[in-house]
Amino acid sequence: MTEPPPAVIIAGGAARRMGGGDKALLPLADGRVIDHLLMQLHPQAGRIAINANGDAARWADAGLPVLPDPVPDRPGPLAGLLAAMLWAERLSAERVVTVAGDTPFLPADFVARLAAAGECAIAETAGPDGHARQHPVCGLWPVAAAPALRATLARGERRVMRFCEAAGARHVRFGGGRPPPFFNINTPEDLAEAERFLAGR
Repeated sequence: MTEPPPAVIIAGGAARRMGGGDKALLPLADGRVIDHLLMQLHPQAGRIAINANGDAARWADAGLPVLPDPVPDRPGPLAGLLAAMLWAERLSAERVVTVAGDTPFLPADFVARLAAAGECAIAETAGPDGHARQHPVCGLWPVAAAPALRATLARGERRVMRFCEAAGARHVRFGGGRPPPFFNINTPEDLAEAERFLAGR
């Protein structure tokens, strides 16, 4: 049986709409956002790490390696993807999964479906208008893409979808449902809605 790829939780955002701090550490139901995410991710992935900047001690009770951005000035999620690729390369892995740290309802078949799609793939869902909505931080990446990603960041590019296009990432469509599979928590209202989803399970 093939070992599942390692995974990195991208948790380096500033959470401005939540008033600052770490969205992954916000209380949610009987735990925190990251606890619910890990319940979904652990059965699917190999080793798991967190991409976050600042004092790593705040993540100590998660028991996971903490990977700071490998480039300066916190340029956004692409820096987290680069941290993930470089870490996975040190593990001698060929690919690495990344997930956003504010998505507690990850699908149970998330990693398997991305891996089946090819070397590089990202998640997408249908938006309320029926059009595709991409979730590029939730993806599977070849570690061999690290030099190209580093060069992308050095050029000042910050758009994740632009890098996805350059990398030839396939789009894997996930169905809807309640809660939505890639529901992310950006505001206090989103956090309250996540509570309601869990209460209704």
